[in-house]
Amino acid sequence: MRFLKSLAGLSLSAALLSSSAFAGEIILNSDQSDPAPRQAMEELIADFQAKHPDITVKWNNFDHEGYKSAIRNFLTADAPDVAAWYAGNRMEPFVKAGLFEDVSDVWEANGLNDELKSAAASMTIDGKKWGVPYTYYQWGIYYRKDIFAEQGITPPKTWDELLAACAKLKEAGISPFTIGTKALWPTGGWFDYLDLRVNGYEFHMDLTSGKVPYTDPRVKAVFEKWAELVEPGYFVENHAAIDWQDAIPHLVQGKAAMYLMGNFAVAAMKDGGLKEDQIGFLQFPQINPDLPMAEEAPTDTFHIPSGAKNKEDAKVFLAYLASPEAQSKMNKTLGQLPVNSKSETPEDPFLDAGFKMLSNAYALAQFYDRDAPAAMAKAGMEGFQEFMVKPDKVDDILARLDKVRERAYK
Repeated sequence: MRFLKSLAGLSLSAALLSSSAFAGEIILNSDQSDPAPRQAMEELIADFQAKHPDITVKWNNFDHEGYKSAIRNFLTADAPDVAAWYAGNRMEPFVKAGLFEDVSDVWEANGLNDELKSAAASMTIDGKKWGVPYTYYQWGIYYRKDIFAEQGITPPKTWDELLAACAKLKEAGISPFTIGTKALWPTGGWFDYLDLRVNGYEFHMDLTSGKVPYTDPRVKAVFEKWAELVEPGYFVENHAAIDWQDAIPHLVQGKAAMYLMGNFAVAAMKDGGLKEDQIGFLQFPQINPDLPMAEEAPTDTFHIPSGAKNKEDAKVFLAYLASPEAQSKMNKTLGQLPVNSKSETPEDPFLDAGFKMLSNAYALAQFYDRDAPAAMAKAGMEGFQEFMVKPDKVDDILARLDKVRERAYK
């Protein structure tokens, strides 16, 4: 095999010693240290080199935490030719700092504005594209199809229909929603979707990038909608004491009927005893009919650092990464979704539903703790959890969050 691969957990200094690229070689830095992502990358690089025998890929593979610490240093000190990262607001600081290359020409030359349309907004800053997305996964509402059938409930498409379904379930002694908020992050999915549906994608991106106060009435409106579920008791009790996995037995045992979560939860539902035909998937319902439907879909990406030494071959690599064939194969290994709308439809019914939903999405949010900086994300999700327990504290919570916003975005 003609690509060189370093060990997961590679130190920064070791990576920098070997990052002097030359024509015909590209240096690629990434953090695919888990088994499936590592296999997907090995296959991708081997297939790329088979198609482009004049280009050799030298791959430096870091562990996740090491990569997050190292990326700013290697982008400024001795940049690789290709680097893994994330879309949306996680990408923005590197773009604003001039550390990522404009790759709009790669999108134009390869028809990607059409094929990668769902992720285009989250890859665009100042009208330019700054990387290529290759995998994502959907969030949405997973529900017990058999319970819905027993209660005569049609999967809701609007907020009013969702509230009616919740009232019917509650009356039948079933918690409409299960959730575990001990680890805080599941609350981020709720906040994101409610904000996307109440205020729209552009507002949500402005909020999570610090441009909108949390005391803005439009943010308060998000919590007013959330309260329509919290105050009638439509979530399981004691959710602040359990993690997301601990919320699944409520669904398995029929004590709850719905779960807003990422697609990775399906495996845990099946492991818990649910049969595939008992599980349904539905898109988060519409609230404001005047807004296009944006979705929650954490998206992994590759970029060309502005300091790359072999940008020409790096663009060839990004073009290959964006192709339907490459994305189909990678995501089959990853068990996730290809971003390219012309990729093969996954055989898994939940991935198939997610593929169709995301391929038609107006835009994609990346999840609250990706779109907001760490300090804001931590305080925000603490506030979301507190609201779900004490909804009457909303004004105090939002005032506190805005003080954090003023500090976190300096």
